[in-house]
Amino acid sequence: MSNSNHSSSGRSRASVFELNGVPGFGQALPLALQHVVAAIVGCVTPAIIVAGVAQVSERDRVILIQAALIASALSTLLQLFPFIRTQKFLLGASLPVIMGISFAYVPSMQAIAESYDIATILGAQIVGGCVALIVGLFIRKIRILFPPLVTGTVVFTIGLSLYPTAINYMAGGTSSPNYGSWKNWLAALFTLAVVTGLNHFAKGFLKLASILIGIFAGYAFAACLGLVDLSGVSSAGAFQAPLPLHFGVKFEPSACIAIGLLFAINSIQAIGDFSATTVGSMNREPQNRELQGGILMYGITNILCALIGGLPTATYSQNVGIVTTTKVVNRCVLGLAAVIMLIAGFFPKFSALLTTIPQCVLGGATVSVFASIAMTGIKLIMQEKMTYRNSAIVGLAVALGMGISQAPASLALFPDWVTMIFGKSPVVVATLTAILLNVILPKEERGKR
Repeated sequence: MSNSNHSSSGRSRASVFELNGVPGFGQALPLALQHVVAAIVGCVTPAIIVAGVAQVSERDRVILIQAALIASALSTLLQLFPFIRTQKFLLGASLPVIMGISFAYVPSMQAIAESYDIATILGAQIVGGCVALIVGLFIRKIRILFPPLVTGTVVFTIGLSLYPTAINYMAGGTSSPNYGSWKNWLAALFTLAVVTGLNHFAKGFLKLASILIGIFAGYAFAACLGLVDLSGVSSAGAFQAPLPLHFGVKFEPSACIAIGLLFAINSIQAIGDFSATTVGSMNREPQNRELQGGILMYGITNILCALIGGLPTATYSQNVGIVTTTKVVNRCVLGLAAVIMLIAGFFPKFSALLTTIPQCVLGGATVSVFASIAMTGIKLIMQEKMTYRNSAIVGLAVALGMGISQAPASLALFPDWVTMIFGKSPVVVATLTAILLNVILPKEERGKR
């Protein structure tokens, strides 16, 4: 290593393009901030949505956002720096990934929050973490049940099921007395226009930070329309540590089944992100111990995070995109990004400020995120030829999943637990249908379409 990479203490500094080692702080900080910008909106938005559905107090809303930031940061650090590391076993992926609160769980969490409360979500999350541990232990045998056709169908359904959430937010939020007003729609469409414009016409940092910049611009525009209320910020404390079990933990079987299935799917989906990271930035496939360690730590961190009120996490594809584009794979760079989010989580005033973002602005910013989730699903589906068999699997799974959830009265004569598992969120029905049809329907002979 050249002398220019030596610190004043005489210790050599690693390159940011090396997986291991400590790079210079001045070089790592801007690269870490890049990851923070890409991740932070995704980390806090599911918490804001769930808090709105659960109709919690302003203080609890702030605590839920705090917990989201802290949970995302801790999950990332534990994935980056495994505390158990042997030649054959890792507890943590030890790969350059960012973990954050996942939109994939939002439809099911909304359904649970409407019927029960946040404690029930966190209880189901603990069960889901245990499911992820089982998947991690038996990953090679279970993986066959989740080819791209199945996971793509599930991801596509998740994207579709989030669209009503985005539209309701763009209209101001269903709990707002001004729901559907022209001011809400104007602010939402302005935000969407900024995000879309930056995504398609900007480059570098501006494109990377399109959603964050869109929210800033939309926030300022909404403030001019009188849609911003800052009264809650002054009452928020300056510093507060996480509050373990503040929301409590409840175990409702139907909620546990719904969330547990999603954890199985997301465990398999994480393999895609781990693989994209190593192939795109290190020109190699991930090792079996890296995949297994990543999924096992995914389960453990979700169990731990549920205890501090952090909602379910997953690997963040947008940050995978940054790693594969920049080829900056140094784990300390991503670790610094996690530390920045961790510090932010200890300041309630910062979390309270995030709660003042008008729902119409959040809707305008996230509708493009939900659209990209659906399109990711389509890309996964299209990895396999759209034969008659495969078209039937995707079509029937999406039709049953979306159809039953949009006609809730169709299950009115069934027990409540049936409605909770199958009727509230389309993801469970779509997942089970896709898996069963993929196993049952005969494979077409090669050469036939």
